[in-house]
Amino acid sequence: MKNLLFIALAVILLASCQSKPTPNGSPADFKLFKGTNVAHWLSQSEARGAERDSFFQEKDVALIKSLGFDHLRLPIDEEQMWDENGVRHEDAFKLMTNCLDWCKKHQLKVIVDLHILRSHHFNAEVKPLWTDPKEQEKFYRLWVDLSSVMKDYSLSDVAYELMNEAVADDPEQWNTLLAKAMQTIRVTEPERIIVIGSNKWQSANTFDVLKVPADKNIILSFHFYEPFPLTHHLASWTYIKNYSGPVHYPGVLLSKEEFDALAPDQQAIAKDWVGVEWNIEKLEQMMQLPLQKSKELGLPLYCGEYGVIDSAPDADKIRWYNDMISVFNKNGIASANWNYKSGSFGLLNGDGVKNEAMIQEVIRK
Repeated sequence: MKNLLFIALAVILLASCQSKPTPNGSPADFKLFKGTNVAHWLSQSEARGAERDSFFQEKDVALIKSLGFDHLRLPIDEEQMWDENGVRHEDAFKLMTNCLDWCKKHQLKVIVDLHILRSHHFNAEVKPLWTDPKEQEKFYRLWVDLSSVMKDYSLSDVAYELMNEAVADDPEQWNTLLAKAMQTIRVTEPERIIVIGSNKWQSANTFDVLKVPADKNIILSFHFYEPFPLTHHLASWTYIKNYSGPVHYPGVLLSKEEFDALAPDQQAIAKDWVGVEWNIEKLEQMMQLPLQKSKELGLPLYCGEYGVIDSAPDADKIRWYNDMISVFNKNGIASANWNYKSGSFGLLNGDGVKNEAMIQEVIRK
């Protein structure tokens, strides 16, 4: 049955591209350095119609280019792009292709990232993707459809990220799904750059169990939000949302004296942080597994998400960005900050004002 599925997918893809030209450009020219995520537009947003249309436009692409970036990571969600039967929402697809066209015009590369599936949200308790073969087959079909729309874009301009932050109980579940998704796309796009990350929220510390397909057109990706009590200070969706005490970077995150002065409920949240020291050396050490795999396989390495929430202390935040960029630059790691202008991590505030100090760190060479 599984073999029949792949044959069917291959036939669909082949039929869809018979009369269309092969994309130009070379995957060797898809090179990344500094980018940003276009979050909360075609992903993690309830906005539709004119509100969604106006959130991100060509002028934003021009601004991103003018700030010194060379690429966008474009998250898209299943529920925005397709209905529950897999039928396209054409208005959302038009926004996606508009973005690709704007980026071509302004000489920005794009990674299209399938961010959230109906069967898989990275923070959900139940994720049917890992246990239901029908959901796995649907995942492959979604990529068949995306590929049929994007396959004529230049190999040097557009890459695909198969899924954001896989969270499987067994890493082999992700390795298996990843391998089959790669096989599906390779039927008609043998050279398209594919971005892949490891299990458990694309963490650096799970790269040792990531099985990378034997394919030269891959970029390895990890995400980095450590130390979490700093990067997600007061974040309402996290387990530390009620901690309002101090956090520091670099140095000791929370001193014993500061801990002793906290109320009991605050101490219960922060007890594991006391006396723990963070610095640039620790950040770099935590990236060693992806660095080693990148070197071993001769594949580029990319940090597709990193950032600090706006409720964290400003000075500590900028020092963290400074160290992160120094580690990236030293080790040749391309990167995209989370995010451009939305939520509470933006290069632009909600009112459109630039966070100049953060921008200067993020684009620093």
